[in-house]
Amino acid sequence: MCNLYSAFTTQATMRKTFGVTRDNAGNLPPLPGIFPDQMAPIVRLVDGERELLQMRWGFPPPPKVGNHPVTNVRNVASPFWRAWLKPQYRCLVPLTSFSEYADTKPRKTPIWFALNKDRPLAAFAGIWRPWKGVRGTKADPVEGEHLLYSFLTTDPNSVVKPIHPKAMPVILTTPEEFETWLSAPVEEALKLQRPLPDDALEIVAEGHKSDQPEAA
Repeated sequence: MCNLYSAFTTQATMRKTFGVTRDNAGNLPPLPGIFPDQMAPIVRLVDGERELLQMRWGFPPPPKVGNHPVTNVRNVASPFWRAWLKPQYRCLVPLTSFSEYADTKPRKTPIWFALNKDRPLAAFAGIWRPWKGVRGTKADPVEGEHLLYSFLTTDPNSVVKPIHPKAMPVILTTPEEFETWLSAPVEEALKLQRPLPDDALEIVAEGHKSDQPEAA
């Protein structure tokens, strides 16, 4: 599952690409490596306006599933996830590339995928929710009210499958797809839970736990 991605772009590019009219993300630097439980930008619809803000990556797990945050959601038919698929809880999660780990020895190798080598901005099909509890690391726990996000996965396309045969993130690339995911009825929005076409994705880097364009 995708537990590492990059959003190496400017805040202004995010606002332009996703039609943001409310920017409440604070000072947001380019992010070459985003891991579970970190804060990262998302775009949600609030009172008809698109808002950019930061949330923490990973939903609380379903009952009896363990303690680790759930970063990827596949089974959208589950009652646990159904409530968060309503339009008011959907969001766009900006990315420029994402990583899956190749099963190499002696240690696994991060393989980075993007729309092309320039790493144009796209979005995961995300969901968000409020939650109260303790998040963060053991060394730096954060207790209180949190806004959490996760994103959908689907079957891998032929580019991702050799590296990760189980799943790939749901990636949205056009203004029409952004609008559908944020505002359409559930049945229509979930039609976007499909693999990205093979010719729309490529391997752009490997071996590092962060990623950015070479010229950046």
